[in-house]
Amino acid sequence: MPVTDEPFGALLTPMPMRSAGERVAERFVTAIALGEFVSGERLPTERELAAMLEVSRTTVREAIQRLQASGYVRTRRGRGGGTFVAADMGPDSDEMIRRTLVPAWQDLTELLEFRQLIEQLIARTAAERRDDQDVAAIREAIDSYAKATTRDASRMADHALHQAIAAAAHNRHLVELSARIRREVSLGFDAEPYSPEVRHRAIRQHPALAEAVIAGSPDLAAQAAAEHFSLTENMLRELHARIGLRSATAVP
Repeated sequence: MPVTDEPFGALLTPMPMRSAGERVAERFVTAIALGEFVSGERLPTERELAAMLEVSRTTVREAIQRLQASGYVRTRRGRGGGTFVAADMGPDSDEMIRRTLVPAWQDLTELLEFRQLIEQLIARTAAERRDDQDVAAIREAIDSYAKATTRDASRMADHALHQAIAAAAHNRHLVELSARIRREVSLGFDAEPYSPEVRHRAIRQHPALAEAVIAGSPDLAAQAAAEHFSLTENMLRELHARIGLRSATAVP
């Protein structure tokens, strides 16, 4: 056992513990940075957020206060009021995002890797078990996504497609697991990150995934799912690298 001259008091220093409100606020910052929420968008009420996130209203209140203090959201009173994503998060927003991503990075990447593995299994199983009803639902969702002209319509069609593929696996536990992971990734809102670039990639990837499932090709379906479900992780890595580069170039 190595000998040290350090007194125990110096070794056993207090470990900083993050509160539930701080963790929720961090996930909100990441969600805003990835485009899950856009400038001016109204957040659900405190009660609705507590139910969605399965936390107390006190935790939600603390998270909102932290977001307000950092300039991520604004609160309006009166009719038509509520909590809204700030249109301008100020010159320090990159640094705030960087401070948020660093401690949350490991948890987020592990969660996204877990989802990618599960969705590969779902796609593979769906390709083996799909029936005519499943095929019709998948094709309808693909068509809806291609025709979507708004952010919300794209998100709804994306959600419908992945629900249809999960349902085609004909295993309720896989369907429930897919939905639960999706809520964890999207902070409980069943809404994937969205941007014109994401839509451009999905327009190409969705048909490949859908056709592999419809054709009954398990290996191709799993491969297509792996590529498609790396989208969010790639966005996080790009954001992490971009913010890190900006922070480095800003150092005197």
